Amino acid sequence: MAFEDTMRSLREFNLGDLDFENVGSWPAAIKGIIFTVLLGGVLAAGYYYHIEELQLQLAKVEATEVKLRQEFEKKAFQAANLDAYRQQMVEMEESFGALVSQLPSETEVPGLLEDITNKGLLNGLNIASIDLKGESAKEFYVELPIAISASGSYHDLGAFISGMAGLPRIVTLHDFNISLKGSNANDLKMSIIAKTYRYKDGEA
Repeated sequence: MAFEDTMRSLREFNLGDLDFENVGSWPAAIKGIIFTVLLGGVLAAGYYYHIEELQLQLAKVEATEVKLRQEFEKKAFQAANLDAYRQQMVEMEESFGALVSQLPSETEVPGLLEDITNKGLLNGLNIASIDLKGESAKEFYVELPIAISASGSYHDLGAFISGMAGLPRIVTLHDFNISLKGSNANDLKMSIIAKTYRYKDGEA
């Protein structure tokens, strides 16, 4: 009977009769419907925002997982190749030692100048001058430029340059300048900077 009364009151109810200043006078069925709608809206909003926060947390956790997995794979690769790395370090130290042994010490510079002079004479050059320039300190080594002035034929100059590469010490060549001394095409003048190096080995 109560259900029939409720249905009848709903059929007879007009939304225009709602007085929002006197909610208590509303029919119980209307209040129940509005309460149900409001409750559903609150639950839906709470569920949405809760799920959104969880999704953000999940995304952060997944990003952290990817980063940790990459770090793990990198460390696992390094651990698996540790013996190879150690062997490479030994080989690099040996190579470094071999290169350092090719760098002249201060006492060997006169011998190097003599080797350069001999290379020029053996290739038929006329050595005009060999001058030591000021040293230039770098981070791990000291650079010593040597200005060389010589004359000879094109082939003699080429043979001299090639011979410099065969010196037992490291010497690099820079700033080539070749000019014709006179009318003879086989009489060329060359100026060049040869740079040699020495290891700083704890110098200040």
